Amino acid sequence: MKTYATFREIQHDLQRGATTSIELVRHHLDNIRKKAHLNAFLSVYEEEALLQAAAVDKKIKEGKAGKLAGLVVGLKDVLAYKDHPLQGASRVLDGFISQFNGTAVQRLLDEDAIIIGRQNCDEFAMGSSNENSAFGPVLNDADNTRVPGGSSGGSAVAVQADMCQVSIGSDTGGSVRQPAAFCGLVGLKPTYSRISRYGLVAYGSSFDCIGIFGKSVEDVALVLEVMAGADDMDSTVSQQPVPSYSAELTASNGKPYKVAYVREIDGGEGLQPEIRDAIVAKLDQIRAAGHSVEVIDFPLQEYVLPTYYILATAEASSNLSRYDGVRYGYRSADATDLSSLYKKSRSEGFGKEVQRRILLGTFVLSASYYDAYYTKAQKVRRIIREKTKELLRQYDFIVMPITPTTAFKLGEHTDNPLEMYLADLFSVQANVAGVPAIAVPCGNDNQGLPMGLQVIADDFEESKLLHFSNALLKMN
Repeated sequence: MKTYATFREIQHDLQRGATTSIELVRHHLDNIRKKAHLNAFLSVYEEEALLQAAAVDKKIKEGKAGKLAGLVVGLKDVLAYKDHPLQGASRVLDGFISQFNGTAVQRLLDEDAIIIGRQNCDEFAMGSSNENSAFGPVLNDADNTRVPGGSSGGSAVAVQADMCQVSIGSDTGGSVRQPAAFCGLVGLKPTYSRISRYGLVAYGSSFDCIGIFGKSVEDVALVLEVMAGADDMDSTVSQQPVPSYSAELTASNGKPYKVAYVREIDGGEGLQPEIRDAIVAKLDQIRAAGHSVEVIDFPLQEYVLPTYYILATAEASSNLSRYDGVRYGYRSADATDLSSLYKKSRSEGFGKEVQRRILLGTFVLSASYYDAYYTKAQKVRRIIREKTKELLRQYDFIVMPITPTTAFKLGEHTDNPLEMYLADLFSVQANVAGVPAIAVPCGNDNQGLPMGLQVIADDFEESKLLHFSNALLKMN
């Protein structure tokens, strides 16, 4: 079977009888088996996916199929799917089965998407390389000695290797956009609160966003259209109406865009030259298409990453306190009393990176340091959001790198957490500010590794962001 570039092509073939949902599922299952060494999936729902596909084929024949009929989707192991395992790629949730569907998952099912399996990730979505999973690292399909990015590495590789058409991940500090860049995909982090977080395992509640991986902007737009919107189960979700993102994708905007790019692209240290050259070339194409392009300085750039790690680890410390070995999940066999049950279950159940972030978060929340770190970081976050939105009132988009380099070698940064955290240098601003951002493929480096660029827009301007990103991919 051929590899489809867009879901629209799949729908066309389904409607004219050139393929079936069952054949599509079998094609993806075959790729999952052939590329099992990539370690992208933790569970594959083979029989169930085939049954879903048969039901979808029946609906197509009857003319009753939903918007996503025939779309094969994978779920990052942080999304609740009823009666299926949910572990956050951690030992601490060994044996846990979800009791309900998350809102985003339910909306996919309601439109006849077919869920093919549960995908590997960094433990509790904490990582930039997908080397922190309790089930082992995920390998990049472009080069098996390289990381796929994190934390949604399994979700990215599954689409990269055609194990599914679309994957649903989560983005707390770049966990969709960075793997998308490393794997040559489109990866969207929507505005905070655009998609309900009900059913998403919490890491940093004020940062977490459900995001989407696809081979095309149009696939991402359609899936966002289905998943976004108000939800009675999430008090933080936006009540704003959901536009028809897919219909607006090719509509003429009637005017040229004003595009800003960060000065680091011109000569900042630490940015791989090939990424710089690729983004500069794309900016030249944007100018040639009639849009204005200007360089900007973001004066708070040096504060964005520390602000993110102070606040995200504090929220992780709070959110992960619920995993105590008492009610569900992993329980140490060596515990002798309640105190040792807590200590041993958490020490044995959590991996080293998760432990590190819990300890950091507990430290910044402690009575002696709360005001010095946590309170101050909250104030700085507000200023970063205001300054970012100020720029987005002047410009339609901000263009910047997603990562300083292309995919690095497995094990290259594992001994130095600071080096690993610096991989998030360009991706965390959108999460700190809460605005939408997208990763768009931007060619390959001299070693054939994918490169990406990042586009940031203002709150709830996903339609405009997707429209511009789609145009970027068509520029030559």
